[in-house]
Amino acid sequence: MALLDGLRVLDLTMWRPGPYATQLLAQLGADVIKVEPPGGEPMRMFRSHFDLLNQHKRSIVLDLKDDADRARCLELAAGAEVFVEGFRPGVADRLGVGHAVVREANPALVYCSLSGYGAEGPLADVPGHDVNYRAYTAALPEDAVSPDADELPVADMAAATMAAFAITAACLKARATGVGDRIDLGMADVLAGWVGTVPTATRRNGGAGPVPGYGVYRTRDGHKITLGVVSEEKLWAATCGALGLDGADVPFLERLGRVRELDEAVAAAVARLTRDEAVERLTAAGAPVAPLLTRAEMMEHDHFRARGVIDGGTVGSPVRTTVHPPLGAGGVSELDEHRGQAWRLRG
Repeated sequence: MALLDGLRVLDLTMWRPGPYATQLLAQLGADVIKVEPPGGEPMRMFRSHFDLLNQHKRSIVLDLKDDADRARCLELAAGAEVFVEGFRPGVADRLGVGHAVVREANPALVYCSLSGYGAEGPLADVPGHDVNYRAYTAALPEDAVSPDADELPVADMAAATMAAFAITAACLKARATGVGDRIDLGMADVLAGWVGTVPTATRRNGGAGPVPGYGVYRTRDGHKITLGVVSEEKLWAATCGALGLDGADVPFLERLGRVRELDEAVAAAVARLTRDEAVERLTAAGAPVAPLLTRAEMMEHDHFRARGVIDGGTVGSPVRTTVHPPLGAGGVSELDEHRGQAWRLRG
C-alpha cells in the first residue's frame, strides 16, 4: 500500500501545474479521476508532455455545459475527498462547479483552485504564463532574455508541488474534523514567497559568483561544471587542492574581499580540464561539484535511475519512503477510457 491509498481526487485541471500536482498524489497511491472536456485535454496533442504528467490516473469525458454531465461531475465530487480545478478565476462558478456549490454537497471536501495570480487580488483577472509570473515576482534577472521552449517552467512546477503539499495538509485536517477547505493557490504567490526568502543582493562581482568557487565554469572540451563552495573552509580547501591552486587556507571573510581574483583563478584551472576530468578530480577531493547535464544525460544518469526518479525512461516519484513506497512509472489512460466508472473501494 502507498501512503495515499484510498484518497479520492477529482481532477479537472489541464496543461502542466494541476496535472503535475495530481500526479504527485497519484504516485503516492491516490485514486485520481481525470475529467476531460469533449475532445480531450489540449495537451493530449503533445503526448511527450502529456504522458509525463498523467500517469496512474483514470480518464472520463464530461461536458460541464451539459446538465447531465455536470450532475455526474457533482456526483463524483460528493464521493471525493479532493477536487482540483485550474480554471481562470470565476470560470468554475460559471460552469456550476465552483467551491461553494461543490462543498455544499460535501462539507468535508478539500477544494483546490490553482491559477496564475490567485482567485482574488488586483492581478486575479490578468492572464499569464510562467514567464509572466516569474517577472512579477522578481524571479527573472534584470538582464533576462526570452526563455527557450525547453526551459524549466519554475512557477508551474513550484506551484504544483505546493498544491500537493497544501492538499495533503488540508486532508489531514478534514479527516480529523469532518470539515474541508478551499485552497486558493496562485502560481505567482509561490514564487513571491520563494524570492522573498532571498535577501536583496548588495553588490555585483563582474561576472564572478557571490563567493569564490560558487558558480558555473567552462571546461576545456566546451562543457560546463558547477561548483558550490560557500563559507565552508573544508570545501574551499578541497576545491583548491583538486585544482592545484594556492590559497586553500584563505579564510571566508578574506575570500569575500577577493571574489573576482580568486574566482578567476578557479575558472582558469577548470578551463584546463575536460568536464569528466574536472568532475572526477573535484569529486575525489570532496569538493561540491556537478556537471551541467543535458536532459538526455540526466535521464540516463545512474543516480536518478537508482533512486527511481527516472523509471524506465519516464518519470517516477520524487518521494522515497520505506514502509509505504510510491508507485513506479505507470500507464496513461486513453481519452474517456473509464467512462461510467466510480471511485474504487477503499483499501
